[in-house]
Amino acid sequence: MTRVALAFSGGLDTTVCVPLLEEEYGYDDVIGVTVDVGQPASEFEEAEETADALGLEHYVVDAKEEFADLCLEGVRANATYQGYPLGTALARPVIAEAILEVAEEQDCTGIAHGCTGKGNDQLRFEAIWRDSDLEVIAPVRELGLTREWEQEYAAEKDLPVEGGSGGDWSIDTNLWSRSVEGDDLEDPNYVPPEDIYAWTQAPTGETQEIEITFEKGYPVAVDGVEYEPVELIEHLNGVAGAYGVGRTDSMEDRMLGLKVRENYEHPAATTLLNAHEALEGLVLTQEEREFKQLIDQKWSKKGYEGLIDAPLVGALEGFIAETQKRVTGTVTIRFEGGQARAVARDSKFAAYSAEHASFDTETVGKIKQEDATGVAKYHGFQRRLANEAIAANAEDVEKPELATDGSGGDASEASGSSSEQGSDVEDEE
Repeated sequence: MTRVALAFSGGLDTTVCVPLLEEEYGYDDVIGVTVDVGQPASEFEEAEETADALGLEHYVVDAKEEFADLCLEGVRANATYQGYPLGTALARPVIAEAILEVAEEQDCTGIAHGCTGKGNDQLRFEAIWRDSDLEVIAPVRELGLTREWEQEYAAEKDLPVEGGSGGDWSIDTNLWSRSVEGDDLEDPNYVPPEDIYAWTQAPTGETQEIEITFEKGYPVAVDGVEYEPVELIEHLNGVAGAYGVGRTDSMEDRMLGLKVRENYEHPAATTLLNAHEALEGLVLTQEEREFKQLIDQKWSKKGYEGLIDAPLVGALEGFIAETQKRVTGTVTIRFEGGQARAVARDSKFAAYSAEHASFDTETVGKIKQEDATGVAKYHGFQRRLANEAIAANAEDVEKPELATDGSGGDASEASGSSSEQGSDVEDEE
């Protein structure tokens, strides 16, 4: 008997995939796998009810801890993509790994998803699954299905879906972020209504300050209370979201080249990333900070692609881990006007001295202020030399007049050459 494991949400796409995997792909048995990375309870209820109605063998895997751990690794890498914290992108490899484990445990010969051929998720899932010997199947993509066709097919088969839309917006939720897209939001000129938001309140004039404690780059406590990663993220989503923190309206460039409009909510992610970056600013040297920006950018790009287990990422994390040894301390964050702003930071590893930096002290340790005179004289010396040479030879550095034929040679020479070539052509004719 052939079996296939399907990434199952209970929505329209994955529901129509169940009979299609049997009818179009010839599988004897389909099992559904739903992975918990922090979705609302209602999504699991929907998946369970739909699976029961379909008579589908259904597995639910709790991967919240694995996902939360990866999110906090993302904090150490300051992981963002085009201005917003990575959320869905980091969740997909975790989900894919969990589904693959169930598929192998249940002796499946195939593994399937309901992604279209236009998005990123197909690539992120399959990057994990193609490491296995299982057949990878994507019915929606391979059969060229449209939402309208799926709705008609569901009605014809009397499948347990409510019209196939599930609301005006397409929403993806996990511990780290909530994304909202589709319908009117596809128009970049459309102003989103307030009701697209669920995690964040409209910003008000109220403010609040909290203190976040970091150990080696990992956030471990809020206001002195220690939390495990999942609880820490959930706590900050509630606290920061109440002040409107973590809204992003983005024109996102997908891996396939499509540009799409996405709206995100990510209060905890915004808070922790801002706090972490503030603490790094205190303890890392200028050279470390500049170079780490390149490292973080590469880490984030691989995270966005769903290739977080690539050898390059392991090498990048070696550098990140070395820098994070000193990213220990506290950061005070103020929630105000929809922002999470660092207003204080403290660490025993601070590469900073208030005494040395102060305008009220005469020296910098053993260095006297007048010692900077020589540095000031040398600063810009090469620029001065270059500008003097340019000014003295202004006529020689003016842009030469180019020939109209684009050859770069003298215009008359170009004209003569053209005449000779024309004569040759006439002779040949």
